[in-house]
Amino acid sequence: MKTKLFLLQLIVFGFFPAQVFSQNFESPQSLVDKLKRSIEQPSQGQLEIVAIKSTPMPQIYEVELNSGELLYSDASGDYLFAGDLYQTTNSGLLNLSSESRQLRTAARINEIPEEQMIVYSPDEETKATLTVFTDVDCTYCRALHKDVESLVARGIEVRYLAYPRGGEAAGSYEKMISVWCSQDRHKSLTQAKNGQNLPTRDCETPVLEHYELGNQIGISGTPALIFPDGRLIPGYMDIERLVSMLAIE
Repeated sequence: MKTKLFLLQLIVFGFFPAQVFSQNFESPQSLVDKLKRSIEQPSQGQLEIVAIKSTPMPQIYEVELNSGELLYSDASGDYLFAGDLYQTTNSGLLNLSSESRQLRTAARINEIPEEQMIVYSPDEETKATLTVFTDVDCTYCRALHKDVESLVARGIEVRYLAYPRGGEAAGSYEKMISVWCSQDRHKSLTQAKNGQNLPTRDCETPVLEHYELGNQIGISGTPALIFPDGRLIPGYMDIERLVSMLAIE
């Protein structure tokens, strides 16, 4: 991840020729080709363009990279700039970049198969879903986990994804592998969050994939809460505030 961000900095600050890959996007093919040559090829494939689309500004295009970064390009592809794009309205400034990130986050989360998650579902109607990137050693993650039963009782489905802070170097990494490899993930997750030692287990898990996805959508700590509309809320939040923000009652 750091390598990708470093490469991006090189591009933005001019160490690569200032001149992207896309398909099925509202952008001229000449722009696509030029940006692809200037970003993907110099980075030797570490940076990829996953989307190019028009913006409300004439001749300005939004460029999304696989690192999670958003850039903006003029129609010629000669100039790129980084930063958020705002629209002025009668009620204030509207962050168009934030809206794009939110939509992208919701789409990325919806692509994850439920069997890769640890899911706590209401017995009756599910009124809302809350996706949580978690680390078993995180104090506030443990506090949130104690609220799961109450959240489920209020009709909120809690879906856990793994985010060992520090990736493979994290002290919790092996613990989270053991949780995801357990035959009873719910029980093992609770035990791990209670500080209990788990048997060492090894299997193919999505733990690192979840961690990389978290980095790409802007997560840097845990718990990180993803609302159904793609909003990313960092940190612990009490039950009543969560219920209010999810607008289920």
